[in-house]
Order: sequence, then C-alpha cells, then structure tokens
Amino acid sequence: MSIERGRRWRNWGRSQVSHPHWVSRASSVEDVIDTVTFARESGMPVKSIGAGHSFTSIAATDGVHLDVAALDGVLAVDGTSVTLGAGTNLYQLPALLGEHQLALENMGDIDRQTIAGAISTGTHGTGARFGGIATQVEALTMVTADGSLLHVSGTENSELLPAARVGLGALGVLVDVTLRCAPEFVLHAVERPEPLEAVLEAWDERAASVDHFEFYWFPHTTQALTKTNSRLPADTPRKPQHPVAAWIDDEFMPNGLYSVVCGLGVIAPTTTPPLNRLANRLAAEREITDSWHDVFTSPRRVRFREMEYALPAAAIPEALRAIRAAIDANGWRITFPVEVRIAAADDNWLSTAQGRATGYIAVHRYYREDPTEYFEAVEAIAREHGGRPHWGKMHFRTADDLRPAYPHFDDFLAVRDRLDPERLFANDYLERVLGQ
Repeated sequence: MSIERGRRWRNWGRSQVSHPHWVSRASSVEDVIDTVTFARESGMPVKSIGAGHSFTSIAATDGVHLDVAALDGVLAVDGTSVTLGAGTNLYQLPALLGEHQLALENMGDIDRQTIAGAISTGTHGTGARFGGIATQVEALTMVTADGSLLHVSGTENSELLPAARVGLGALGVLVDVTLRCAPEFVLHAVERPEPLEAVLEAWDERAASVDHFEFYWFPHTTQALTKTNSRLPADTPRKPQHPVAAWIDDEFMPNGLYSVVCGLGVIAPTTTPPLNRLANRLAAEREITDSWHDVFTSPRRVRFREMEYALPAAAIPEALRAIRAAIDANGWRITFPVEVRIAAADDNWLSTAQGRATGYIAVHRYYREDPTEYFEAVEAIAREHGGRPHWGKMHFRTADDLRPAYPHFDDFLAVRDRLDPERLFANDYLERVLGQ
C-alpha cells in the first residue's frame, strides 16, 4: 500500500472539491484491504475514486481517498464473460475486448469513467432494448468494511446482486467486475436535423423502431439533431467519415468552436439564441458505418455541469415541452443542448430504470455558469413525472423523497446495514441520498 498526505481533489466538471487527509494508491487487492483496514482503525471514512467524472460529491471525502486506477485490465475471459479490474477505464475496452472479438452491449457517449464508477452510478447509453452498463454485470468482488473479500454472482451471494450492481460506493470497494459482453459489432449511424415537434410526436415509435435512438435539442430553436444507430455484424464493411469531416464534426465544432460560444454566453448572454440557431443550421446530415466504440462515444473537452433525470419513457415529450416553456418563461440563455435517450427496464434496486422502460432527459450548463435555477426548475418538472435523478449527476434530492421513487430503497439500506454498519464508506452525499 502506498499512502501519502492528501491534497485538494476536484472532479472533472469542477462542481466538487474535497480535501482528503490521506490518499492511498492501490496496486493490488491486498493494498485495498490494507487501506480499508487503515481507514477503519484510524476512525476515518474511505472512498474509492475513479476518473472523477461524476458531477455529484459521491466520491468526495475528508478521510482517505483510495485510488484503484492500477487495478485495471482483463483478469479472465470465459466465453462472452470478461472479468475486468475495477479501475479499468471505458476507453480501454475497445482494445481489451477486441482481442477476444467482444464488445460492450451498450455504452454512453463519454468513455473516461472507470468500470467501477460507471456501474456504481448507473451509467447508461441509449436503446429501448438495452439496459445500462450495470445490467451487464454477472459478478463482482468487493472489499467490505471489515476488510474481507466478498464475491457476488449468480451462484455466490446472489441475493446481493440487485443491490451491488448499482451500489453508489456505499457497500464496499469494488476490485473486479465480470461483464456479459456481446460479440463484436459495428454500427450504422445516421445523424440528421429534424423538426423538434415531429420528433416528439413520434417519440414512442422512433425510440422502439431501432437499436439505438437519441436526440439533442438546442434551446431557443425548433430543431432536433437525431441520432439513429443500427447494429451490424463485425465483418460488415466499414465506411467511416473522411478524417477532415470527422475532425470538423467531432472536434472543431463541439469542442473548439463550442468553447468560444460558451465563453461568449457568459460575457454576453444575448448572443446565445442566435448562436444556437446558427449551430442548428451548421449541423449537417451524416451517415457512417464504424466500430461500436467509435460511434457510441464522442470527445467532450468543454467542461460542463449536468443534471439527468430518468422518467417513464412515455412522459418524455410532455416533460421536454415543459422544460422548453420554462426556459422561455424565465428568459434563460442556455448554450448547451438538451439530450434525450431511452433504456430498457431492469431489476437493479437503485437503477434509475428499475421496473420501467425509461427515457432520460439531460440538461447541462457551462462550468463557469451557475446552473442552480435552471436545474431546480428541470428537477421540479421531472418530479411531476415520477423522475429519478442520475446518481452521478447534479440534483437536489434527499433520502426522504427518494424512498418513494424506488420500490427496493429499504431493501438496499438493509444490505448497507449488513455490509457497512459503521458507515466506513459514507460521506455527505450518501448521507443525503441514503440517510445516516
């Protein structure tokens, strides 16, 4: 175990800061056990940190930060089941899984997270027939508060799987995760601007008719940018975008130019509506066929803060119209687009898609802007529709009002009481959303 005095820690979105007393860098499972033991004997909480891509303080602590980045890579392969070190970043997976002609079944558009962080916060992609990454978890191993190793799978401590898959870091420190992977595939992607109202009116049909569907809406405009991805066999000829066009669409427009647009929005908010309308006009239709990872993910270099709410899938059109009305009524100038996605129901207790087909609405603000008023209004609208907040993204909910949203909330708390009765893995965020 390598342990040193802590220093200020910040997350990627610059929305959270903490000052851990100690930082431990684990290079083995034994190091994790030693760190948990050290924290317990020192009377300090311990939190595992991944890539810092959560916008909440879910990983913050003034106790011991445990860095598990060195616990990465493929540990075992059994058919389509792959065991990964908990610190493996999602961006490593194309190469790691590609050696075995495998792929993730689904993923979001950001790949900076660790696999442990992604499943613990309920990270997801889009697709009416596909769940979040946690639904692919077949087994996992964690170090619990007493320093012991706990294996959870379909045959060992199986009753804990629905809790441990989306565990919020409240049950223990993950050291490995076994995923059910898919045979490698490519995606045929079509992106095009369309009238927003037409997309909303056909939402149910559009979301159900293809493998992966999502759209972005720039506030102050009447257009949506739709993205439709269809899965094809791995040997399908690839037709990637020309490198220059890809650089313009994936790097220059959303990162270089957009950084300037966001900066202008801070100093001159009145420029935002015309710039958003210009962005809509510049959004060109494109069609490519490429690897699953290259299509699912996009570089995100402009820092932002995000709130995302999970709603019953059928509620998406009404909720988005209400958000649009709130933006207009309050005269807000919103530079970042609103993202809308879809996911299948699952049975993980704290999954935002637990028990229901789920649509997601994500709102963002440039990290130099105060998101509070906008996010509070969106949250109020989402709550009217039975919304559940993404655990890794900003929200204002507490245990008292989250309990009715999750049928198995108290079941999860019972597992927490069993595995961490002294709250070694607690922090302010978990106390807020789970209680003491």
